[in-house]
Amino acid sequence: MSTLYRAARVLTCDPLTGKGPLGIIDDGAVVVREGRVAWVGPYANAKADAAETRDLGSALLTPGLVDAHTHAAWVGSRHEEYMMKMRGADYREIAAKGGGIVSSHRALISSSVADIHATLRARLARMASMGVTTCEVKSGYGLTFELEERQLLAIAEAAKDPSLPFVVATFLALHALPPDMKERKDEYVTSVCEHAVASVAARKLARFVDAYVDQNAFSVPDARRLAAAAHASGLGVRLHVGQFADIGGAELGAEVSAASCDHLEILGEAGARALADKGVYCTLLPTASFTLKQAPPDLGLLRRVGARLVVASDSNPGTAPSESLVLALSLAVRLYGLTTEEALIGATRNAALSLAEPERGALFTGAHADFVAWDLPHEDALMQPWGVSRARLVVREGRTLHAAP
Repeated sequence: MSTLYRAARVLTCDPLTGKGPLGIIDDGAVVVREGRVAWVGPYANAKADAAETRDLGSALLTPGLVDAHTHAAWVGSRHEEYMMKMRGADYREIAAKGGGIVSSHRALISSSVADIHATLRARLARMASMGVTTCEVKSGYGLTFELEERQLLAIAEAAKDPSLPFVVATFLALHALPPDMKERKDEYVTSVCEHAVASVAARKLARFVDAYVDQNAFSVPDARRLAAAAHASGLGVRLHVGQFADIGGAELGAEVSAASCDHLEILGEAGARALADKGVYCTLLPTASFTLKQAPPDLGLLRRVGARLVVASDSNPGTAPSESLVLALSLAVRLYGLTTEEALIGATRNAALSLAEPERGALFTGAHADFVAWDLPHEDALMQPWGVSRARLVVREGRTLHAAP
C-alpha cells in the first residue's frame, strides 16, 4: 500500500531533489510506501498507482524537524531560579543557593524509571505536535551512575514507542559533580571513564557520550579522557563547548572527531577553523543564550570558515525551559541573524547528519518518511514567532504522530 501526499510547496532539504539547497518543489508530491519515501517530485510527474491520495492543499511540506540537542528527560521544575535569572542572578549565585544542575539531580533521587519515562513521553508527544520527528535526548542530571542509569532506561523505553519521535540517546557523562564529590573530581572522572562508559555501551543505552567543557565545569583533559573511553567502547562524542569561556573545547572536539560541538557562544578563530576543517557540526542553542541574556555566537566567523550549522532547542529546566524547536528557529533568525535556509537546514538535514541519521532530515527516495505539513504558505512564515503550533500533520516513518483537528 502506498500513499501520495500533495502540497502546494514541498521542501525536500535535499539539493539533489528540487531547486536550491532547500530542494524546493512547487505543487509537489511525496509517495510513501512501508514507512519510506518511494518517490518525490512535481505532482504532475507523479505515478498514479498510489492506493490513496491526500491533498494537503496550500500547505508547506518539509522534512520532519530534528532536535539534535535536548535534556528532555528531566523531572521537576526550576521556576524559582528562572525568576532569579530574570532578576539578574548569574549561575554561580543560583548554584550557591542549591539551584542549577544539582537541583534537577535532587528531583531525580525520588523519581523512578517509570516516573521519568512518563514525563519524557508526554514531553516528546508535545514536541511531535510542534513538528519534531527525531529527538536527541541526554541524561546528565543523575550525576551518580545509578541515577544516570534511571534516566537512560527511561529514554530507552521512550525510544521503543513508534507513536513518538525517533529518539537518539546520549549519555551526558560529565555534566556536573555530585554534591559529595566536589573535592574529588579526578576520582569521579576516572570512575566515569573506566566503568560507566563501558557499561552504558555494553547495554546499548546510548549512542553518544557528552561532556560539559567550560571554565567552571570539566576541563579539556577530562573530556579527552571521556572521548577516549567512548571511542574504545564504540560510542560517538558530542560536547558542550564555549558557553561561558573558550578553554580549547572546540579544538578538542576537532581532535577527537566529535559529531558536534554545541553552544559556541564564546569561540575563537582557531577553534572555529578546527571544527570546520574536521567537519564537526556546530550546534547553536539560541533559547539558552536568550534566557541568559548572552550575545550570540560569532556567525560571521562560523560562515567564513564554512562551519556546518545545526539549530536545536536545548530543552532543559534551567537555561532553555522550552519544548519548541520552532521557537529556537525563530530566535536563531531574529537574534543570531540566520537566514531561513540556514535555520531550516540546521534543524533538518544537518541535525540528522550530526546524529548519524543520514536517512532522516531530508526527503529523497529511500529516506524515512518523516515530514510535516504546516498550515503556512512559505518557509519564511515558519520562522515567525507564532507562539502556537502551525503543524497540521506530522508523520514519522509513514505513521501519523499528530494531526490538527
